Amino acid sequence: LEPLEGHHVAGLVAAAAEEPALYRWTMVPQSEDAMREYVRRALAEQREGSALAFATIDARSGKIVGSMRYFNIERWAWPMGHERFGVATPDACEIGYTWLRRSAIRTAANTEAKLLMLEHAFETWRLLRVCFHTDVRNERSRRAIERIGGGLEGILRAHRLASDYSARDSARYSILAEDWPAIKARLEDRLGSA
Repeated sequence: LEPLEGHHVAGLVAAAAEEPALYRWTMVPQSEDAMREYVRRALAEQREGSALAFATIDARSGKIVGSMRYFNIERWAWPMGHERFGVATPDACEIGYTWLRRSAIRTAANTEAKLLMLEHAFETWRLLRVCFHTDVRNERSRRAIERIGGGLEGILRAHRLASDYSARDSARYSILAEDWPAIKARLEDRLGSA
């Protein structure tokens, strides 16, 4: 994972162009101008403190294979005297905006990237929970979230704007801090056998 920057735009456009039909349920920009705006918005949210975006890079080839980010980074109002009062790190977040080029799907790329992000979330930030949302119709994404250990919490109706510009029902998943050790071991095992 590399922190997302403007110089990633051309590589992201190339990755998205590999098979645009993959993104039926995910908003993935297809033009250079649209991708530049996608990166600009991600970086603006990062400056506001509500997101942290990455380009996903294949370590062997150096090619950009997609993108993902932390977003909806939450800092809760803990009362004075609570052990988390005044802690500078967040309490919860979502991981999303995940998309990969066709050649990276069902490779170790998503597993390794999610392991890195979850490890940082639970071991550095000490988050209490990480959420994932996907269009309820996106079976491939739902299975991927379940493979990394996300537990289905339910369906949020008319939750977000869908890629087809309808009101999207979202499948909501989460991983809690207490789930993390077992999930980490399973992800490391999967990477070790990949």
